[in-house]
Amino acid sequence: MSHPTEARLLIVDDEPNVISSLIRALRSQAFQIHSATSGVAALDVLQRESIDLIISDSRMPGMDGPTLLGEIEHRWPDVMRILLTGYEDNAQTIKAINEGKIFRYIAKPWDTDDLMRSIDQALAHQYLQRDRARLQQLTQLQNKALQEANGQLEARVALRTEELTRTAEMLTDAHRALKHAYVTATEVFSSLLSQRLPRSRHTNREIIELVRAFCKLKAYPQKFTDDVVMAAALYNVGKLTWNDPLIALPPELMDRDQRLRYRDYPQTGERLLMALEPVHDAAIIIRHHQERWDGAGFPDGLTGENIPLGARILKLAVDYVEIQMGMVFARKVPIAEVVDNMPKFAGRLYDPTLCYDFVEMAKQIEAEAHKEPADVILHKTDTLEAGMIIARNLHNLEGMLLLREGAVISERLIRKLQDFEENEETRYTIYVRIPAEEEQEG
Repeated sequence: MSHPTEARLLIVDDEPNVISSLIRALRSQAFQIHSATSGVAALDVLQRESIDLIISDSRMPGMDGPTLLGEIEHRWPDVMRILLTGYEDNAQTIKAINEGKIFRYIAKPWDTDDLMRSIDQALAHQYLQRDRARLQQLTQLQNKALQEANGQLEARVALRTEELTRTAEMLTDAHRALKHAYVTATEVFSSLLSQRLPRSRHTNREIIELVRAFCKLKAYPQKFTDDVVMAAALYNVGKLTWNDPLIALPPELMDRDQRLRYRDYPQTGERLLMALEPVHDAAIIIRHHQERWDGAGFPDGLTGENIPLGARILKLAVDYVEIQMGMVFARKVPIAEVVDNMPKFAGRLYDPTLCYDFVEMAKQIEAEAHKEPADVILHKTDTLEAGMIIARNLHNLEGMLLLREGAVISERLIRKLQDFEENEETRYTIYVRIPAEEEQEG
């Protein structure tokens, strides 16, 4: 049987001999049996005892069986209800079914086996109902606990995500600042390298600005742009192994041995920089920046798109600047002649697609070279004010980078610039702009 063997029963009948007969019929079972001879007495028992099943006679003085079972259904709906009724008690039976919602009715005189089956089935049904209620309550408790745990977990995840986001943002900002500082340091180092070269050979500043502008025009990734800019800053580092006469000599005037030495400077530059992990990619660009689209360049004779993209860009910028400065031919070539002739060598010296785009950009830069935005003002050091922002990179007479575009001027910087002017016996012209309101608030 799927019910407790020690169930608690209540027998209600106004005739004690009927109660005794029922108790005898059930004595083989391990039931706890209570009895009452009236409906009122039965309700009193139910208030004092925990009853599983009630068997009530239909006709009793005062409160009849259907009325009693209806009251029990209302107050103790978990108690199973069986009605004993005579054959002539159809109206009472219907009332018990409608009001008392009885489990079963049994006609008098009862069959003991049928009575036992009815009791077993009622108690089994009650057991299943109680077990289902228990499982539902357990499920509700577990669901509530799970919801609370999920809520706590979500809160912890949200908190942790917020912490990780803040950490990631801090790392991104730190990495960006470090990269910016590294690029700036490279340009400063480039300026130091220029001190070894004659002033007429200080090309890095112009080449850096050209490759940076071209990478911006083509919307290349920032990492790639940084590599090309670093290569532009350091492309002639291999020339520092030359003597002064060779440095000052255009390739057009070099003899055979000098030309061999000249053709080796890209490889020398790469070897000097390869040990520095952050400039590894820039070093490869430097190695190949004298390759030619048709394969007649050096040091490896690469052709077409086998030449690294960064090296093809740097080749355009280096030739554009060095030809104007007389570092390729025995004479300085006017800029108008350079921009006219470079496209003629597209497909031979230069990547044809990049060449046309580069020349058009160079023309635009030249056209706008003397046009400044409305918010850019020229100042001398004695008219500078703290809070102004540098609008153009500032170099000294030797080409050394003093202040980078975007730097915020402070009283200390103003005094330092004035000291430099006194030492160099010159006066700087400084392009500055007044910060916008949002910059001031930041």
